[in-house]
Amino acid sequence: MKDIFILKEERTVSLDERLKDGLNDALFDAILLLQTKDECYRFFHDLATVAEIRALAQRLEVAKMLQENVTYSRIAEVTGASSATISRVKRYLTLGADGYTMILERLGEKEKSSGKTGQERKE
Repeated sequence: MKDIFILKEERTVSLDERLKDGLNDALFDAILLLQTKDECYRFFHDLATVAEIRALAQRLEVAKMLQENVTYSRIAEVTGASSATISRVKRYLTLGADGYTMILERLGEKEKSSGKTGQERKE
């Protein structure tokens, strides 16, 4: 059975049941226990390869740039992401479970409260 969520825009989203299991629950519980960026670096260093972590970070940056209406060619140039990756992120940004939108909104709020601009964040 899929979990169904009703979003602000009155769009119904279902989560892929293949993602939900005890192992993933334990992983997400562990991630939620991390308290600092240093702890995140330490945990993810041990958990995943550098390439895997960079791929996740790249997808988040692609999502941010897509929300800012940056062109695919510019996104590819800046991030090094393939057109397939950009398209996949775009699909989930518009038709996914709103995870990208949720976290990008929170990151935007954090930037506003800290007074940092997007350019400062990238430096």
